[in-house]
Amino acid sequence: MKTKILSILLLSIQFIFAQEITGSWQGELDVQGMKLPLVFHIKKDGEKLISTLDSPKQGATNIPVNTTSYTADQLTLELPALGISYSGKVTNESINGTFKQGGMELPLILSKSKGDELAPKLNRPQTPKAPFTYKTEEVTFVNSSDKNTLAGTLSEPNNFNKKQPILIMITGSGKQNRDEELFGHKPFAVIADDFAKKGIATLRLDDRGIGGSSKGSNEDTSFNFATDINAAILFLKAKGFENIGLIGHSEGGMIAPIVASTNKDVKFLVLMAGPGQPINELLIQQIYLGGKLAGMSDEELQKSNKINRMIYDFIKNYKGTSFDADFDNFIKTSGEGVAEAEKKQIKNAWFRYFIAFNPDEYVSKVKIPVLAINGSLDFQVPAKENLEAIKKSLTKAKNKNFETYEFQGMNHLFQECTTGAINEYAEIEQTISPKVLDKMSSWIIAIK
Repeated sequence: MKTKILSILLLSIQFIFAQEITGSWQGELDVQGMKLPLVFHIKKDGEKLISTLDSPKQGATNIPVNTTSYTADQLTLELPALGISYSGKVTNESINGTFKQGGMELPLILSKSKGDELAPKLNRPQTPKAPFTYKTEEVTFVNSSDKNTLAGTLSEPNNFNKKQPILIMITGSGKQNRDEELFGHKPFAVIADDFAKKGIATLRLDDRGIGGSSKGSNEDTSFNFATDINAAILFLKAKGFENIGLIGHSEGGMIAPIVASTNKDVKFLVLMAGPGQPINELLIQQIYLGGKLAGMSDEELQKSNKINRMIYDFIKNYKGTSFDADFDNFIKTSGEGVAEAEKKQIKNAWFRYFIAFNPDEYVSKVKIPVLAINGSLDFQVPAKENLEAIKKSLTKAKNKNFETYEFQGMNHLFQECTTGAINEYAEIEQTISPKVLDKMSSWIIAIK
């Protein structure tokens, strides 16, 4: 009988805790001087707690939280796919804790809310609004290689001739919708709108697991995403389009040459901040420049460089068959501390493929017309080094029709900016500079 009473008492206490913690909790991270609102929504599912994460300023909602644990007054949330964890102590109507992602640890105080108070009022004057002066069509098709469904929007100028150019748009890294939405900006929607008004058609797609596209595999890499673009080419060919090009931003600018190096139906490429350097070298430079913009000391930057270089070299040179166990042993013997959430991210198939990738392997085989552009203040894909590397690879390919162009005073999103730091992305109202839109469209129209 005593055991029974104790069990009931424990269940009652757990139920009370669950009732107190359920609801929406909001707070703001201070990331490199930028205030980034976050909202966790916690609810009961039978006897367990489940939750989701919103990042309103980034336009991200309902991100599943893998682990939601609430014991006594301690809340723990984990999103290993993003390398994110949060742990905090609950006191009355607030939670005082620490947000971790990768090697970053930031204080984060959450307070009870309705979940929408932190949604910023963003002015995005370039975002196109219906009614449009061109045709749009919602489309779906299947990638016969990986058996996944892709959904997107086909934007086609009125009186369009199927011999006129059409571009398949390829998003950057991370799961993004067809508009490549970030911080309330919709750059692909802006580009599609601008191009359609100038006689250029586009097909923009939701990434796997986003919007109308079906979920892929946990083992997907950039190479799998390249098969999606090949499927899109087949889809457009079946509809009668003849002059098909690819436009890729960031990782999309890495995927485009993978496709173009083997698919003869691709007639031209536009690479927006696409990498030209080996990715392991690029990331070392990216993290260093990003840390410098964030105010990290030279000592901290050098230490970060050392650890990252060590990890990237291990990934790139690994030839074994038990990566997870071998990596754990490598880190243990190295004496360096790596957070568990970061380990999970490193062990991810996409990340391992990404780190080992050398763009030259594909760009050096591309002989069709190429326009490669960068912003001079882009710290994520630094202009000088990457444009030079792309130029070198295309020269190796004996490509006779390419152009590299550096836009002064622009960041990774091709916004006109001051420093290029991440905190400016959301604060700048401009989604993409008209100078960039004009350069791309005029180059495309002039292709012979």
